Amino acid sequence: MNLLSKISMAVALVAMTACTNNSALDDTNSVNLGGSAGAGAGSAADPSSPAYFQQAVGDRVLFEVDQSTLNDAARATLLAQANWLLENTDFSATIEGHADEQGTREYNLALGARRANAAREFLISRGVAGSRLKVVSYGKERPIEICSEEACYANNRRAVTVLAGGLTG
Repeated sequence: MNLLSKISMAVALVAMTACTNNSALDDTNSVNLGGSAGAGAGSAADPSSPAYFQQAVGDRVLFEVDQSTLNDAARATLLAQANWLLENTDFSATIEGHADEQGTREYNLALGARRANAAREFLISRGVAGSRLKVVSYGKERPIEICSEEACYANNRRAVTVLAGGLTG
């Protein structure tokens, strides 16, 4: 078994080395990032990029136990999302509703749907076209933290706005 483990590790190392693309480091083959590294299109420094939306605007809002009511922090984040979406009309979004692991699967699917719809309705009330916004509920099926503590539960009670680009092309 020890020899088999060594052979497996060697094969994995060779495979990883073979997948390395050093041509991306060559100036003649590199992608133009429009300036300094990390400040180009698609980066978190580009205000029209999904990375900027996720990191600077915020892609998620949190909820209290068994609630789908938006609190002040959630409304502030959603207002920033609405403004971003109004400025970046080539993007549509799917709002994912999530719940913590407490309760039945059916209850949490319904709660996740209410959370996603609350976020969607807020965005629509701020001028984002409803045709650009879809909702889906995952209930408790996609936790981002797994533990039986309130801190984990709190992070799993959320609605996440996931961008999709290219409405016009």
